[in-house]
Amino acid sequence: MDTGNFRDRFDTTISDTLAQALRIIAHDPSLAISGTVILHHQKKAAAMRKRHENNGLIVPPVMITSITSRCNLACAGCYMHGRHEKPAPEMSREILVGVVGQAAELGVSVIVIAGGEPLVRLDEILALAQSHPEVLFPVFTNGLLIDDAVAATIAQHRNIVPVISFEGFREETDARRGEGVYDRLLAVCARLKQRSIFFGVSVTTSRENFPQVTGEAFAREMLSAGARVLAFVEYVPMEPGTEPLVLTHEQKKVLQIVLADFNRKFPGLFIGFPGDEDEYGGCLAAGRGFVHVSPSGNLEPCPAAPYSDANLVKVPLQDALRSRLLARLREEPSLLSESEGGCALRANRAWVETLLASDT
Repeated sequence: MDTGNFRDRFDTTISDTLAQALRIIAHDPSLAISGTVILHHQKKAAAMRKRHENNGLIVPPVMITSITSRCNLACAGCYMHGRHEKPAPEMSREILVGVVGQAAELGVSVIVIAGGEPLVRLDEILALAQSHPEVLFPVFTNGLLIDDAVAATIAQHRNIVPVISFEGFREETDARRGEGVYDRLLAVCARLKQRSIFFGVSVTTSRENFPQVTGEAFAREMLSAGARVLAFVEYVPMEPGTEPLVLTHEQKKVLQIVLADFNRKFPGLFIGFPGDEDEYGGCLAAGRGFVHVSPSGNLEPCPAAPYSDANLVKVPLQDALRSRLLARLREEPSLLSESEGGCALRANRAWVETLLASDT
């Protein structure tokens, strides 16, 4: 099942998404994003990844880089807290610069910056974006550190796309993130909109908030606030007892239909993560479509699966991508197939842990 066909489809999806972003900008030329440069690079990067694949190296088009575990909030169900990791030093500025540079050279098209709260390392994010104008840097942030000065600085870096975390309307957002957060985030959106910044919102989509966040009223409210990307991230139960919040199989199917309808109806990009796994023969983790870099530099299958046999502080990215763990996971499609528990790798973590134990 793990043939190159799904990679071609995913590359097409990325190109189509960027092209749709350009169409949005065409209707509002004031929006600041260097979409043409990034789309041109994506085509070159896809060809580069294909050459690597022919030589036995799988380079994913997307790399999620969690640059810190520090955060100014303590949200219920936070995946970073749910990883229960022992404290470890964050990648230094020099290591982070090297990792991102290597990723760009290998043909990674999109480097998602996450945390913790990534804006605690804002200066480094800005430097990375300036050094790699051809790479798209979506920055997933709780938004509360974006004051007027930060918004003005982000506006000068057209390949940075802030993605602000909402949980739905005021009731849902404040319940998870703290009283008054919803209104503060609307003020942040106003700052970004005022400066014509192309930005988005992310929604942790659960069984509980599904009716609200998949309704047209929520989409219209976020678009009115200035967002042009709405990313619906399916809830993964990082804490025991939260499994009932996972989307049902039927809700996952409905979500794909809703997103397709919204993409036709509204002037915005509506994206699901991890997306339609049936189309790709399972989850795109483990390098099939994306990998995750932890704050300490571990190269992992995905943010919800903190397993690694390669650390980027110690080895180059190209060597780490040849990880035995990632290769074995790609060889076992059943381990990456949709799980009722919300994450196939977490559901099969006992088997994954035996892989790591056999390497020691």
